[in-house]
Amino acid sequence: MIGKLTGTLAERNPPQVVVDCNGVGYEVDVPMSTFYNLPAAGERVSLLTHFVVREDAQILFGFGTAEERTAFRQLIKISGVGPRTALGVLSGMSVAELAQAITLQEAGRLVKIPGIGKKTAERLLLELKGKIGADIGVPVHAANDSQGDILQALVALGYSDREAAAALKALPKDVAVGEGIKLALKALAK
Repeated sequence: MIGKLTGTLAERNPPQVVVDCNGVGYEVDVPMSTFYNLPAAGERVSLLTHFVVREDAQILFGFGTAEERTAFRQLIKISGVGPRTALGVLSGMSVAELAQAITLQEAGRLVKIPGIGKKTAERLLLELKGKIGADIGVPVHAANDSQGDILQALVALGYSDREAAAALKALPKDVAVGEGIKLALKALAK
């Protein structure tokens, strides 16, 4: 019903914002990735939205990008995953990181998100395989198995997904797993 809001950002109370559209203030719940990219209060803002109608509430969810909204819509289609859980997933990782976790079937990365247990993570991986990443057009950093193994090893060693992905980009494409981990650790130590 409501697909987009454009107006003045009236309030910022994470994870909710109020967008004033010609005198009407819309309360919009946004993932933290969108929240951090919003302008200051009083500035003009435009959000893509998803409107949820329940028996006890009508809730508007807002997103800074079409990819975020598409990922949110894919997440809420899964049994046992509601809008709040989907918002939590998108607050805990970017759409690119989610697509990468799904492509590499890494439940451990999803379990790190508050509210996501092992069973829910496995269900997400199973049901989203082939839906997020390819359909959204998000590039997945790990192009082959050895790169996926290197990335997984770096994450297991305590590096963030972003640090590990940045180190992986600097490696030659055909590097062996053992040598790749050594080179990545040297790059991350600098």
